[in-house]
Amino acid sequence: MNAYHHVRLQLLLDYWRLHRALPPSILPSGAYDRLTDVPGVRVGHYTLADADCQSGVTAIIPADGNLFTDPLPCGVAVLNGFGKSTGLIQISELGTLETPLLLTNTLSVGTCYTALVRHAVAENPDIGRETSTVNPVVLECNDGYLNDIQRLTVSEAMAVEVLATAQSDFARGAVGAGRGMSCFGLKGGIGTASRRIGACMLGLLVLANFGRLPDIRLDGIPCGDVLQQALDAAPAPAECGSIIIVMVTDAPLDARQLTRLAKRAGAGLGRMGSHWGHGSGDIVLACSTDRSGKRLDPESALDDFFRAAADGTEYAVRDALLSAESVRGFRGHQRTALAALLDQLASA
Repeated sequence: MNAYHHVRLQLLLDYWRLHRALPPSILPSGAYDRLTDVPGVRVGHYTLADADCQSGVTAIIPADGNLFTDPLPCGVAVLNGFGKSTGLIQISELGTLETPLLLTNTLSVGTCYTALVRHAVAENPDIGRETSTVNPVVLECNDGYLNDIQRLTVSEAMAVEVLATAQSDFARGAVGAGRGMSCFGLKGGIGTASRRIGACMLGLLVLANFGRLPDIRLDGIPCGDVLQQALDAAPAPAECGSIIIVMVTDAPLDARQLTRLAKRAGAGLGRMGSHWGHGSGDIVLACSTDRSGKRLDPESALDDFFRAAADGTEYAVRDALLSAESVRGFRGHQRTALAALLDQLASA
């Protein structure tokens, strides 16, 4: 072990012994440091964990009321577009969100799309007949390393259930859509955070399925080589993962401002060591629950929100990594939990 490697190992172990979880942010968070600190937001999961089947679906309901008749201001940032999500083109054009969000694996997008259509039609029987059609938003990452994705095990019934049972208290880590996801060659999944900006709240949820282990940074510590050696892992392949980031705020931001906000998630990903590789689908959706039609003014007031978005994204990814458990799945493939690996290093 060279001297530089040894120093980084000691920094990493000091970090873990001190915190045993996430270090606190320098920015103030909401009461529970999660997406649902924004009033009215609810989240639900359906988790499939059975041998080769490691997948699921996650619902995000960003606000109460009928989203089709009373949509939310919304913006999208596609950092790298290697993805199969639905609904983003219309959001980019019109700047509104008119359905809840479903997160799932790549080949289950169609199933979840249909579930959202049925959900919207049940609330609005005139859709597609007397009024316009609806724009379902389904966001995805590929969980095919741990999950036999060809089995198409996510069903409409599962999606309908999570839409009906979503609540403010929700699990993180290897749950719902995050069950089969990998992050920096370790176990990824669902992570969350919130940041308070004055009287307003910004909540974030990530579906983390990206990154190469040699590139990872924790609290600014470049520790990928330390973790790769401890894991005794094969050389890392090229970056071909993805991340979905959902931001919800109660601040009066319009669609253009929300698009600017969404782009700042990239700063948080960069702090973790991501470079948005060729095969990576890195997509951010940001919406506001403020339906007043107002906008934040002056524009420079967005700076505090930009800072919160970058910081919250970094924290939410670490939350996904440290909340997840180790999972073995399809063809015996395994992803080790970061917490388990850090415990192993600390006890060595």
